[in-house]
Amino acid sequence: MPAERLDAEWVRSWRERVEAALTKLMQSFLPTHGFPPGNNVVALATDDSHQATSALVDLTPIPSDLTTLYWVISEASLPDVDSGYFIHSPAMVAEHFREYGPAPIDGEWIALVFASDGGGHLFAIGDSGQIWKSTTASWFDDFTVAATSLQEFLEQLGGRIINQF
Repeated sequence: MPAERLDAEWVRSWRERVEAALTKLMQSFLPTHGFPPGNNVVALATDDSHQATSALVDLTPIPSDLTTLYWVISEASLPDVDSGYFIHSPAMVAEHFREYGPAPIDGEWIALVFASDGGGHLFAIGDSGQIWKSTTASWFDDFTVAATSLQEFLEQLGGRIINQF
């Protein structure tokens, strides 16, 4: 049974919780790690990112949950969460799709790489709604299931932030 579709209000709420957790993390970062944190942000969507999302939709069919995410946030840069996590902007997703095509995942008609971690691993969302993680820092190697939905992926990411302090 497919998971429920991602809700824009849920994404807004998730972003608020993440921002609060990031504030606490950044306050304790220097004393804990001995060096200042980088710029950790979950950026709200803008008119430009909405246009980039529309252009991405025109380029290739994308899962509706990814459209919902990009309608609320444009990208995330979390270099100090574990080894780093990055939700790519819709413009970057489109650029990478033009250059590399969809991620080669068996059973997924199309899978778009939309995020990465600091180790170079890639995260793709398939037309099934599942989130896949590359087993190496490559577009062309195997991918394994990382989350059953984009919401679960975001919940896992939020948990990593909270558990870090």
